[in-house]
Amino acid sequence: MSGRIHNLFIKPAHGQPMRAVQAVQADGGQGLAGDASYGRGKRQVLIIEQETLRRFELQPGQVRENMVIGGLTLADMPAGTRIQAGQALLEITGDCTPCNFLDDIRSGLQSEMEGQRGTLCRVVQGGPIRVGDAVQIVLAGQG
Repeated sequence: MSGRIHNLFIKPAHGQPMRAVQAVQADGGQGLAGDASYGRGKRQVLIIEQETLRRFELQPGQVRENMVIGGLTLADMPAGTRIQAGQALLEITGDCTPCNFLDDIRSGLQSEMEGQRGTLCRVVQGGPIRVGDAVQIVLAGQG
């Protein structure tokens, strides 16, 4: 089972608008080059499904995700699951907990998105990631 990357975003700094990009360099153990979450442990990359954005009538980048994918469901995948995204290898660290920021988009959105806010990953092996690249699960986690 595989999907595709529809959108990529970099967060230049915390609280700053997301910047859409066509390609990004993932660095092993660090995250996405140029992103404010670079160097963090568990929260290096946030992925959300295109289908989730549609269900909540949200635009790509609006919930501050780094990657929008289609055709592959990552929500509720166990930590340790490994994903090939372009030429990079990512490992799921857990689901992203909805924060108050979502209620700034629309009142009640934080509670509505519980369990559907996206999937947090860390970069295991670096490489370029581009819009249109395939995304697939290469190793199931032990949840």
